Amino acid sequence: MLQDGILKRKENTVYFENKDSRKILPINKINSIFAYGNLSFSSGVVSYLSKEGIPIHFFNYYGFYEGSMYPRETLVSGDLVIRQAENYLNSERRLCLAGKFIEGACGNILKNLRYYARTREDVQEAVGDYATSIETEFSRLKDAETIPSMMRTEGKIRELYYNALDEIFPEEYRIIKRTRRPPENKMNTLISFGNSLVYSTTLSEIYNTQLNPTISYLHEPFERRFSLSLDVSEIFKPILVDRIIFKLINKNMLDDSCFRGEIGNMLLSEKGKKIFLKEYDEKLKTTIKHKGLNRNVSYKSLIRLELYKISKHVLGVEDYKPLVMWW
Repeated sequence: MLQDGILKRKENTVYFENKDSRKILPINKINSIFAYGNLSFSSGVVSYLSKEGIPIHFFNYYGFYEGSMYPRETLVSGDLVIRQAENYLNSERRLCLAGKFIEGACGNILKNLRYYARTREDVQEAVGDYATSIETEFSRLKDAETIPSMMRTEGKIRELYYNALDEIFPEEYRIIKRTRRPPENKMNTLISFGNSLVYSTTLSEIYNTQLNPTISYLHEPFERRFSLSLDVSEIFKPILVDRIIFKLINKNMLDDSCFRGEIGNMLLSEKGKKIFLKEYDEKLKTTIKHKGLNRNVSYKSLIRLELYKISKHVLGVEDYKPLVMWW
């Protein structure tokens, strides 16, 4: 929801109203609600959405994630929560899981770069060199003995990745330096907006499992944040956010009117948000043939499947292998 408005409930129907329109929300088809405008609602709406297991994710005026109305958890497993905590408290187990998240992220980053190395002769050599440097950096991960050292390795991999993307995209979409609040240029704006979406989507999927979203391994669990969502999002940022951005730029789907502000303090305009959200929704619904399940699954389902694999790992059923694109 990009516009300001009010959520109202009449019996088992929820409406979104503002000065321009009144729209019925198909609750049975909604997984979560993303509120980018000022959203008001009654306790009756909150009660109904909670009963249906639908979280509302709130974003501020600048498009940054602010918080969530997270329904009361119904899929509760004391055993799984205890095992999650055990895997966090045991330094060896925690390092193992933290490394897996970086492994998945790095694998998908390399997939993206190799795609361009194959299809763009003009950047093939430069991108190939960056990919080799990323592989070298990742090889050092096995020697890491602390989470901060792992985070430093992950940070170096991301830096090399963004440098490679600067070789690929036109000057107006170069990252130069990763900045967040506020993003300093167009590419930083697109990355920040997309990353917030992946974080929120992952959080919604965690709600539909028995995992506790506050117990994490790569990112430190802090108050007032669902840090497991940050861990899992690392794997899906290259798959979802980066590939959407590649499409938007390569197909010239964006122009200056999609951004607002100046260089050094730039955000997406309402037009830019609509374009990005449309592509993001379509990407989540897109299906691929899962080589393990031998059936078609959506990109959104891949997140849920990843969470199930993590559950099995912390329960000691099966070692976790992070998702790396095979397509």
